[in-house]
Amino acid sequence: MAAAGGGSRADNGYGGQQARRRKGPGALATGYLVIYNVVMTAGWLVIAVGLVRAYLAKGSYHSLYYSIEKPLKFFQTGALLEEYLLIVKYLLGIVPSSVVLTAFQVMSRVFLTWAVTHSVKEVQTEDSVLLFVVAWTITEIIRYSFYTFSLLNHLPYLIKWARYTLFIVLYPMGVSGELLTIYAALPFVRQSGLYSISLPNKYNFSFDYYTFLILVMISYIPIFPQLYFHMLHQRRKVLSHTEEHKKSE
Repeated sequence: MAAAGGGSRADNGYGGQQARRRKGPGALATGYLVIYNVVMTAGWLVIAVGLVRAYLAKGSYHSLYYSIEKPLKFFQTGALLEEYLLIVKYLLGIVPSSVVLTAFQVMSRVFLTWAVTHSVKEVQTEDSVLLFVVAWTITEIIRYSFYTFSLLNHLPYLIKWARYTLFIVLYPMGVSGELLTIYAALPFVRQSGLYSISLPNKYNFSFDYYTFLILVMISYIPIFPQLYFHMLHQRRKVLSHTEEHKKSE
């Protein structure tokens, strides 16, 4: 679930204090992670600027997807590298968060980008696409900035606050956009038979992409609350700890 709120990736080891206490990355790994997160922050800023410029030029928010289609595909797919790093960190015992939930988040975003929005061109003009794109963009700018400053041990409170607060709105916003976009794609998928495999064939295997998309939508029901309440728990823990620390100074 992509979603926009960042979900369980809140503590994926990129600068998380708990992770560093357990086993901090070496200088080379830290340097690589800083570069990666700076590049990803810049990439999502490019997407944000592209959206604003397109809106000012058109005077309308409709069909803004085309103005940021290429960088969105590139930088959202780039999150797969982050997922690989996360799994490695988890196997090394560095990351405490659930790999299953995190993998679902990353893969769902890539899936929405390529297997739905890219593949079903009829939905690219839907306002729901802009809904999740805006939610993703704001979330990722904050998230990658958070990781960058955390790795450098200079995390501004404003970024920490935004990281653990704005998801309250952005997460439902992103999930709504994703679900509405998949729903809008269903009639076109059914009509075209996109990615479906019918019997008989030499592999004796069938696949109905239309049904698969419905199952994807249903999977949001158990996953979304877990991710959302995880972030609420993290917000209480992180921000309350920060407030207590300020009072003790």
